[in-house]
Amino acid sequence: MIARHARACLVALAFFAYGLQTLGQQGAGANLGPDDAKTSNAEGKQSDRPAPMERNPRYRIGPEDVLAISFPLSPELNQKVTVQPDGFISLQNGESVFVAGFTLPELIAAIKKAYLGTLHDPIVDVDLADFQRPLFYVLGQVGKPGQYELRQDITVTQAIAVAGGFADSGKSQVFLFRAVSSNWAEVRELKLKNLLNGKNINEDVHLRPGDMIFVPEKTITKFRRYVPYSFSLVPPQYNKTF
Repeated sequence: MIARHARACLVALAFFAYGLQTLGQQGAGANLGPDDAKTSNAEGKQSDRPAPMERNPRYRIGPEDVLAISFPLSPELNQKVTVQPDGFISLQNGESVFVAGFTLPELIAAIKKAYLGTLHDPIVDVDLADFQRPLFYVLGQVGKPGQYELRQDITVTQAIAVAGGFADSGKSQVFLFRAVSSNWAEVRELKLKNLLNGKNINEDVHLRPGDMIFVPEKTITKFRRYVPYSFSLVPPQYNKTF
């Protein structure tokens, strides 16, 4: 489960990294934020302003999560199911229910609905027996680029150390990609050289699940503050505009 999720995230970050490098080499557009996008488009293109991120979001069910479903008043129906790649689960009563993206309360409501023909006002409990572990990603000029489990509070410099430190060709410039909505990420430039010299300690950001770190080979001076953010394995079509 983790490996498949990680491959998707790393491929997505690779395209973002390529976009940053391309922009740095071509010098197209400096520090463009979502407010800089042209909104008057005859074709009605989507705005470049990301929607606000939900505060204290609930965990949402994803493919390969393992769910322990129990019926306190009908224990013979207790079951453990795995979310299929298409987002469905197969229940003992033969029904298939789409659950990808559901919170636990939404999942419980969906299972209750699926059993209305079998049970009257069923009581259902659901536990996450296995789920996607929180991960962070380090890509670019580091010793061991890849995905790592976020097991404890960790900062960007610590994460780079975990990933083998800066490679010989790496710079102390670092970019942090952090999701601000379901399809947008904020790009933050971190100048760790100042931090290593005892300046700007607040530059050493504490990581969150899903954060992606990129260490460029060459210094990049121009980049977009917000970029489309996707875990899709399909190369995003927007990468050419970076």
